[in-house]
Amino acid sequence: MRKRTLLTSAALTTALLVGSVAPATAAPAAAKGPGVFVTNGDRVHISSTPPRTASAHAWWTHISGPGTKAKVTIWLQMKSGKKWHSVAKNAKNLKSGNGGSARRVVARKKCTNLNKRQWRTKIDVDLIGVSDSPEKVYTKPVTVKCGV
Repeated sequence: MRKRTLLTSAALTTALLVGSVAPATAAPAAAKGPGVFVTNGDRVHISSTPPRTASAHAWWTHISGPGTKAKVTIWLQMKSGKKWHSVAKNAKNLKSGNGGSARRVVARKKCTNLNKRQWRTKIDVDLIGVSDSPEKVYTKPVTVKCGV
């Protein structure tokens, strides 16, 4: 399983200045914003535990500034025709972490067939008690043998 790191808010400006990461979405950082944090998620994959499900995880990493806990929301999306449709959603209040099982939120959807479909996730991190940007990030689409 390959992890995908996506930057938000002030972290975006820092990454663009040092050239370390190309973000999926971009928005200018506010002068007095939430500080720096990184939105993380892995690519959609088939869960290792039965039943056969499309699964993905999301978490956040605090770099600097206020905010020690965040509501992390993940939408599991499948492409049908030219449109992306959310087929599962989950949210959890989390402390900053590295994606370990205690500090991540999972979205799962049971497969009804083995048809190849494109999948991705949409992730939103909302710092609790701190104003932050409304931007959401998307993981890179992948093809998985799981239709719903």
